Amino acid sequence: MRDHIRIGTGAGYSGDRIEPAVELAEHGALDYLVFECLAERTIAIAQQARRRDPSQGFDPLLEARMRAVLPVAAKNRVRIVSNMGAANPGAAARKTAQIARELGLHSLKIAAVTGDDVLDVVLRSSLRFEESGDDVSAYADGIVSANAYLGAAPIVAALAAGADVVLTGRVADPSLFTAPLIHEFGWKMDDWHTLGQATVVGHLLECAGQVTGGYFADPGFKDVPNLARLGFPVGEVDASGNVVIGKVPHAGGCVTEATCKEQLLYEIHDPARYYQPDVVADFTQVRVAQEATDRVRVTGGRGTARTATLKVSVAYVDGYIGEGQISYGGPGAVARARLALDTVRERLAFTGVSTSELRFDLIGVNALYGDSVAAGHDEPYEVRVRVTGRAKDATQAARIGNEVETLYTNGPAGGGGVTKAVREVLAVQSVLLPREQVSPIFEIVEASDETA
Repeated sequence: MRDHIRIGTGAGYSGDRIEPAVELAEHGALDYLVFECLAERTIAIAQQARRRDPSQGFDPLLEARMRAVLPVAAKNRVRIVSNMGAANPGAAARKTAQIARELGLHSLKIAAVTGDDVLDVVLRSSLRFEESGDDVSAYADGIVSANAYLGAAPIVAALAAGADVVLTGRVADPSLFTAPLIHEFGWKMDDWHTLGQATVVGHLLECAGQVTGGYFADPGFKDVPNLARLGFPVGEVDASGNVVIGKVPHAGGCVTEATCKEQLLYEIHDPARYYQPDVVADFTQVRVAQEATDRVRVTGGRGTARTATLKVSVAYVDGYIGEGQISYGGPGAVARARLALDTVRERLAFTGVSTSELRFDLIGVNALYGDSVAAGHDEPYEVRVRVTGRAKDATQAARIGNEVETLYTNGPAGGGGVTKAVREVLAVQSVLLPREQVSPIFEIVEASDETA
């Protein structure tokens, strides 16, 4: 058994930068490179793409990432784990196999982990949403997707089968990182304290650049060097799950006690009971200590037995949002902008535009904090008007932006830079599904197989 494993993070969200992942694969002395690319709405959008084209539904940057990373990862024997499979892990695996063949990497094995798509199960159920208490059946006509948060087990199985690349759909973010550790160190799936510490590792690494200074920098208070060349993190993990978070020396950013503590608390509701499919993690005894420049040791994670249910994110169409924006500048900009808002407000009422919500904002004045805070500051010399509303159909939503656009020739003086848009709203709520109703599996696609 190995005494330590080095895991790097190649992405913290779907649209993340690609060059830091290549940098890690080349210079990070990695065993594994993990790309975490799914948000709750991301997979719903991917499901819609798959319905339009059954060959699609995986991460839109999959091909660009794989073409950039596979050659150096294969050269340095770095195994890849990612949820870039999104709504279609099988198609993602076949696409990756095709890319590997084109790059001359015929020996690669790519695994697709499936089973997280539980739409049929949810639609047949009598479940209620956890957030609203509403019956799921009341939303049936608009439901787009239902994906369970899988744990580490199917990834561990795929790695044990020799996969060089593992592509999943909806898997809990920390599980992408705990799976290689379970596989390499032979941890048992009911070793709750070790899995709790492993969840600490995954949670620290899952957002990529956030633990190396991204989403942290605040000039004069929390300075981060060379942010434009921010490097992604590396976790050096021992057989007990203890981790040292670092980065490659020449990369931008920093790893400090503060960056690690902020990331540790990120998106955590109850540090004593952080629910994951593999374990209920307890972060309350975690200790963070700076060992050296850009090297922080994190220990003390614990855990208790996993729950009998899995969280399922259910996405559904919830109307449309229409938006229009226009800018005013120079003397009297705020007064003209307020007149513009009043004009659009009256027009929407007068013409009978049907909306369930409306917002009238002056960006740079009151869009974030309201008029009470804005009143205490000097008047800006430029301001951006924004009108946004929610409607049941796209036609009604489009009328909001259209009314803003007519301010060009029918509103206050000096308006310019109009934009307008309509977008479908994908809302997300959650249900808890007994885990025995979820059956994850994996399949291996060989890069050498020309039919893949």
